[in-house]
Amino acid sequence: MPSTTKASRFFNLVDQREYAFCQAINRSLRFRPVHSYFQLVSRLGDGWLWYMLILAMPVIRPDDGLALALLMVATGLTCTVTYKLLKRWLIRERPFISFPSINCGTPPLDRYSFPSGHTLHAVCFTTMIALLAPNLFWPLLPFTLSVAASRVVLGLHYPSDVAAGALIGGCLGALSVSALAAPVWILFA
Repeated sequence: MPSTTKASRFFNLVDQREYAFCQAINRSLRFRPVHSYFQLVSRLGDGWLWYMLILAMPVIRPDDGLALALLMVATGLTCTVTYKLLKRWLIRERPFISFPSINCGTPPLDRYSFPSGHTLHAVCFTTMIALLAPNLFWPLLPFTLSVAASRVVLGLHYPSDVAAGALIGGCLGALSVSALAAPVWILFA
């Protein structure tokens, strides 16, 4: 329990420093098109776009798409377990919970904010695509950046949650490709 207490003290300090920035970004929700756009991006980032991409992968890339899809599924499950364990262990309240002046732009999927699971998955999958199917990277990049921005705009995460999610996701995506891709590709060669 001492690490949770240290984490809580650390997050309280960081929350205070990030509050003004979060509040300023969150004000953009007053504009209906901004709010609608980021709600849509957030909803697609719940997994829907990634599920569609995984299902489409064998069609998009007939030679290795099935292997890439399976690798994405396995890595996605690893991402989910990773961020859920971190959230449960570190316990950082979301900005709209800690600061009532920050509006919640869409209902959260869970209670805690660190790290951003949406960003973690988006960066992980985009990293994998960049390394294994680079022709799909550029069309995905704007969506991934929008997912990351949506977390702060919608009042669901602090910028440090998003940065941590991106770092963890990028590392898991690269690790997955380097460690797991070779054995999976051998099965489909």
